[in-house]
Amino acid sequence: MAAVTTPARAFWIVAPGRGEVRDEQVPAPGEREVRVRTLTSGVSAGTERLVFTGGVPPSQYDLMRAPFQAGDFPGPVKYGYAAVGTVEAGPAERLGERVFCLHPHQSAFVVPAAAAVPVPPTVPDQRAALAANMETALNAVWDAAPVPGERIAVVGAGVVGLLTAHLLTRFGFAPVLVDVDAGRATTAAALGVAFAEPDAVAGPFELVVHASGSPAGLVWALERLGFEGRVVELSWYGDREVTLPLGAAFHSRRLKLLSSQVGAIAAPVRGRIDHRGRLVRALALLDDDRLDVLVRETVALERLPGFLSALAGGGHRVLCARVTYDDT
Repeated sequence: MAAVTTPARAFWIVAPGRGEVRDEQVPAPGEREVRVRTLTSGVSAGTERLVFTGGVPPSQYDLMRAPFQAGDFPGPVKYGYAAVGTVEAGPAERLGERVFCLHPHQSAFVVPAAAAVPVPPTVPDQRAALAANMETALNAVWDAAPVPGERIAVVGAGVVGLLTAHLLTRFGFAPVLVDVDAGRATTAAALGVAFAEPDAVAGPFELVVHASGSPAGLVWALERLGFEGRVVELSWYGDREVTLPLGAAFHSRRLKLLSSQVGAIAAPVRGRIDHRGRLVRALALLDDDRLDVLVRETVALERLPGFLSALAGGGHRVLCARVTYDDT
């Protein structure tokens, strides 16, 4: 007898700059699997814009694969990693459980039960969709290893920059969040974070976390470092080349440029915390209603292709849009 399948709808990037929503057939879950009915999913604007436009360099195709990605770069590919849903099939003790999963935008899906991480009851769906971004920010704070009393800046008031500055503030530090868009000051204030435009900040800083996605922001960060200061680089440039001023005072001031990437657990906690444990911590850190300011825009799944086209063309400047599944 053939296994029973469940119909679903999923977003695919069919070629660089072009997406569509396709029908899927989701199999019945196996013994150690769950089927999840999606409530919402988050669009991570920076990374998903690069993937949508075909900006992943061939050398990074394997490293950039999302955990439950289907297809291959540059397309057709089903990509995404911020789904929140309800377990509707699987072990009896998990039925009805609200979970987060690193899954692409799809109305229903089957994953190993261990990959569906329970969402705390105090964290609403739209905020839970920030879990992957919160993981990135938490990992960056661990990589940065800030020291009490250090002068700290976070460059770039996108969702990851805002979350990083928010965490640093929450952990007792006093970073200044720097962005060219003065309109982000209101969002920063809602999170309890100090904000300044680049020309208003002189430095020097012992630590700068760079998350603007702009080479100019990284240059700014290096120029504002004090002696033996360090930049933690969170931006990912895809196939773009970046030119940096590594002459002048770079060596005499013994500056450090460090990479932080969420695919690996930060060195200071590696061996004590695994990927699931980090995600559990990220979800717990979302129990803060101030973070709702980061997820104010919604887009229906069926309209996601047009939304990402506009995002790629500069027609949208959002923090983290939330995909809705009401009609799927």
